[in-house]
Amino acid sequence: WSKLIAEGVRPWGNPMGAAQFGSTFFMITGFHGLHVTAGVIYLVVVAVRLLRGKYEHSGNYQIVEIAGLYWHFVDLVWVFIFALFYLW
Repeated sequence: WSKLIAEGVRPWGNPMGAAQFGSTFFMITGFHGLHVTAGVIYLVVVAVRLLRGKYEHSGNYQIVEIAGLYWHFVDLVWVFIFALFYLW
């Protein structure tokens, strides 16, 4: 093990090489996590309002469709993040 460390192999080393990879990875996945959290909170609020019948009185379910579109957008972004960081 000491020989490997002397040759430059570090168990804490970055496999991508640059130190910026770690900060970029955590920044992008962190922002995505914030959007997922906001989306879950938004979906819970919409679901509670839907169960209480707030949308049945007006007949306007556009906010439910917007919530679904937002969730699909966040899901699509995750596909690209996964491909960028884990499959590249």
